[in-house]
Amino acid sequence: MVVKEVSMSSTYYVPASSRWPIIAVLVLAVLAIGAGSSLSFGWGGGLAIVGFIGVLLVMYFWFADVVRESNSGLYDQQMDRSFRQGMGWFIFSEMMFFGAFFGALFYIRTFALPWLDGEGAKGISALLWPDFTFSWPLLNPPGADIKGPDAVIDPWHLPFINTLLLLSSSVTLTAAHHALRAGNRRSLKLWLVATLLLGFVFLVVQGIEYVEAYRHLGLTLQAGVYGGTFFLLTGFHGLHVTIGAAILFVVWFRVVRGHFTADNHFAFEAAAWYWHFVDVVWVGLFIFVYVI
Repeated sequence: MVVKEVSMSSTYYVPASSRWPIIAVLVLAVLAIGAGSSLSFGWGGGLAIVGFIGVLLVMYFWFADVVRESNSGLYDQQMDRSFRQGMGWFIFSEMMFFGAFFGALFYIRTFALPWLDGEGAKGISALLWPDFTFSWPLLNPPGADIKGPDAVIDPWHLPFINTLLLLSSSVTLTAAHHALRAGNRRSLKLWLVATLLLGFVFLVVQGIEYVEAYRHLGLTLQAGVYGGTFFLLTGFHGLHVTIGAAILFVVWFRVVRGHFTADNHFAFEAAAWYWHFVDVVWVGLFIFVYVI
């Protein structure tokens, strides 16, 4: 295995103009319109698939350009700082994304549903649903046209297994990082493969959990506000795990190709930041969605 030693440029590098940002906006718009139409009106699934494939293609070609520039030694310390700041802001935006969903869950549990039960200054809304009794998880939605779930998922079964899987994957990824810094590429590849396997098993277990929820517990997207918040939070998290696994696979592929050195491997670190963030979000989900 030949490790490509790439030194940073001593001059400030200004990237050439790129067509990928505007193309990314267009395919993301197609994906959003298709997915939104599919959920709201029952059409647009094909459009969403086209948008999703477009996103994957843009990511492939855009990141390929970045890798070529990096391997050509064009980047300097300023570019490295720019990448780190950009990744930091990206993860901050992801924190706000999940924070909005956690905030919605908190608002529903702490304010909205108790008001419907007659508590607080806005408790007059209890007149609209006099037989409604607040409890969480909500198994008896106030509207008779909405059927709540028959039961909820046991947090100490599949969700707890998934918690152990993701926490273990953070450990294996950290071990891979240490191996990279030590120049031990064989251990680096093995720890990365272990991380990918743990992420893959997590997604399989979550799929089994969804099947159990739909078939045996009546817990669906239509099962009132509990079903909606449950699948939105866990579903978006599962999507982020899938994206993180795809990023780690690319990192593993680059490791096999001899990319990264002990001192120059921000792409690896960025992927690790993202994976650890996804793991932290899951811990929050496990506590606030499954346990409490």
